[in-house]
Amino acid sequence: MNMKASILAAASVAMGFAGLLPAADPQLLALVMPDAKAMAGVNVDQAKTSPFGQYVLLHIQAQSQQLQQLVMLTGFDPTQDLDELLVASNGAQSQPSSLVLARGTFNAARIQAAAVAGGATTQSYDGATLVLDPMGKNGFVFLNGTIAVAGDLASVKGALDRQNAPASIDPALLVQVNQLSTSQDAWGVSEVPPPAIAPPGGASSTPSIPLSALQKITQSSGGVKFGAQIVVTANAQTATANDASSIAGILQFLANMGQMQAQQNPQAAAILKSIAVTSNGNTVQLSLSIPEAQAEAAFQLKPNATATPNSRRPGKRL
Repeated sequence: MNMKASILAAASVAMGFAGLLPAADPQLLALVMPDAKAMAGVNVDQAKTSPFGQYVLLHIQAQSQQLQQLVMLTGFDPTQDLDELLVASNGAQSQPSSLVLARGTFNAARIQAAAVAGGATTQSYDGATLVLDPMGKNGFVFLNGTIAVAGDLASVKGALDRQNAPASIDPALLVQVNQLSTSQDAWGVSEVPPPAIAPPGGASSTPSIPLSALQKITQSSGGVKFGAQIVVTANAQTATANDASSIAGILQFLANMGQMQAQQNPQAAAILKSIAVTSNGNTVQLSLSIPEAQAEAAFQLKPNATATPNSRRPGKRL
């Protein structure tokens, strides 16, 4: 079982609505690599006070066998014990570096024991116990009972080093992180172009869908707020206004094409229809706002026979 993937997957859908959110945890930010070029975060705590977040969390608990196994083996339940998630990467192609930083309530000894029983190994570093995958390339560590760090081995060790010698990330990136994390429930920002996207079926790009144009995006950001109305916003910067106009056209075309292909799911088609893409100078802007009930219907999150969205609400265990 990939414990890091389980935690990340569960937390990524556990997002809720809040009016003005607290900024990203300074303790987590202090552990981020100084050359970070892309970051994303989820305020999982807000999901526990959001109707939509509670709905999703309830169904994760009821339907995810992998999550149930994680809880059984380690006592750690991401839907209850995870408060905040922060992901950072240097965006490099040749020497990639990435970190997953989490704040929550962790039974470190039990989680470490379960990992070792599953084939992991341990290593001491700077007074901490690192838990490594069988190949010794990736691992995780608990700095205390409330902060966990996971990623490639060099990045995890670097985070440990920064406990005593913090290194600041790019000020421009930090400004965006603070702005997004105080206004969005889930957010992301990148200062690197997106990776190359292969056309469907491996076919080459056609003049009508020049997907390679998306790599002209120099930086991007976006966020999601969930509540009675789910709001998605995204912005992308390009070098020229012509590039922005071209990319806006591509994105709108893809949304229209997806709408045509969603004949079997009218709710999904309606969501795609509500996507608005515009360009303003060298900026591409995308927005989407839909009712919570429509989103639930589109993704077909059906109630469990023994539990309904209003029957119980997840929260911290006593």
